[in-house]
Amino acid sequence: MKINMTQWMEGIIRQRAVTAIPIMTHPGIEMNGNTVREAVSDGKVHYDAVMTLMHRYPESAAAATIMDLTTEAEAFGAEVTFSDIAVPAVSSRLLDSVEAIHALQVPSLSTGRIPAYLKTNLMAAKAIQDRPLLAGCIGPFSLAGRLYDMSEIMVLIYEHPDAAHTLLQKCTDFIEKYCQALKATGANGVVMAEPAAGLMSNDDCLTFSSEYVKRIVDHLQDDTFSIVLHNCGNTGHCTQAMVYTGAAAYHFGNKCVMSEVLKDVPSTALAMGNIDPVSVFKDGTPEEMRTAVLELLESTKDYPNFVLSSGCDTPPHTPPENIDAFFEALKEWNR
Repeated sequence: MKINMTQWMEGIIRQRAVTAIPIMTHPGIEMNGNTVREAVSDGKVHYDAVMTLMHRYPESAAAATIMDLTTEAEAFGAEVTFSDIAVPAVSSRLLDSVEAIHALQVPSLSTGRIPAYLKTNLMAAKAIQDRPLLAGCIGPFSLAGRLYDMSEIMVLIYEHPDAAHTLLQKCTDFIEKYCQALKATGANGVVMAEPAAGLMSNDDCLTFSSEYVKRIVDHLQDDTFSIVLHNCGNTGHCTQAMVYTGAAAYHFGNKCVMSEVLKDVPSTALAMGNIDPVSVFKDGTPEEMRTAVLELLESTKDYPNFVLSSGCDTPPHTPPENIDAFFEALKEWNR
């Protein structure tokens, strides 16, 4: 459904009640009796999980597809390991030299599981009429790290910065092409996961991540399509670099203090986060969830642009009763 995302976000900031958008798909996969492997490979299974959660949690202000940090790397040719019970993982580095970076070709959108993800978003965008649909993609630096190896790329940016920029440009070209296709499906925005950028200083994050994210934002973001920049590696030290991108919204992990990072986010942009997806959502109790949510809401009450969320994609085996407690605590607060 065509939603004016600028007006939608302005409405969230203007209203008195706090809005919630947890990033979650895995609970829906399990509710439907499917495996992670099936959902990340089959667009229809993935779509079914999104729809199950949409119907079960009408309080969520947006629907979201899976945060899969292997899809784009696989399209480039990286080897990916799949599991029935865990998220996919890149199993070995694709590039091992500066020469390999220069030889790397930007793939087409018909490669790997990209078509399955486009199918999910196309089906969901048609079916969901009451709230925005947020697709998912990886960020440029995180993709480069998966292709070159995460620790090796940290060395590369200091020893061969020109080669690092060449790789980042190729990653950015593909991500932008993919986001353009996601936008064409009717998705209302994309959550761009750039956690690896949190491993760098604010200055390096600006140079090797934000400059590239900004290109995508400048080319694609408009009233119908918002970019939500997610960086759960940020402990608060690179929020300014994130904000430089001009994204419509910023999504923070549980490593940072939400009331502190909110000081660096423009009042016109949404700041989303940051209940711990593992220790609270997956491994906590409903009572621990209630306490965590109420404490977070108390600490962020002076910021109308705050949106309650998980600190990252909720992992497989997250108990539904903890998600229920998340929304119940929000309801209690808003009363």
